[in-house]
Amino acid sequence: MSVDTTRRIVLLRHAKADWNDESDHERPLAERGRKDAPVAGRRLADSGITFDLALCSTAARTRETWKLAVHELPARPKTVYEERIYEASLGELIALVNETPDTVGDLLVIGHNPGMHALADALAGESEGDLLPRMNRSGFPTSAFAVLRFDGSWKAVEHGVGRLVDFWTPHD
Repeated sequence: MSVDTTRRIVLLRHAKADWNDESDHERPLAERGRKDAPVAGRRLADSGITFDLALCSTAARTRETWKLAVHELPARPKTVYEERIYEASLGELIALVNETPDTVGDLLVIGHNPGMHALADALAGESEGDLLPRMNRSGFPTSAFAVLRFDGSWKAVEHGVGRLVDFWTPHD
């Protein structure tokens, strides 16, 4: 795959988590989250994107979201559980994306807010229609995802390189 290849990155926020006595990292999904995660997976399947790699935070709620969503996809991508996604800053998320091998065409990142929203907003130099203002108004709710397209190497991902081509939330 050439470095001039058109690539896509999909940023999926975990489904609705429960508030309990567990540490934040170990919080499970709430009942609504267990219902919304497969819906997000079906919507991702409907997008026609075939992911080459999924990077998932190690937090319980992101792992559970991915477990429920991935069953809806036509093919399971290679999955890496990445502890650096949990509580990552925008700069740390961009650095993580920059580490993606150029053999990957389509990347899925399953993470948390404010990181997923900040990354989508930072990468989106432009958008189709009203997607960017709509995403920013929504605040990137649980189970939402953004799809960004860009040309070039993952090493070149930086502010403004992408075009926001889809933004979906389960409760529009």
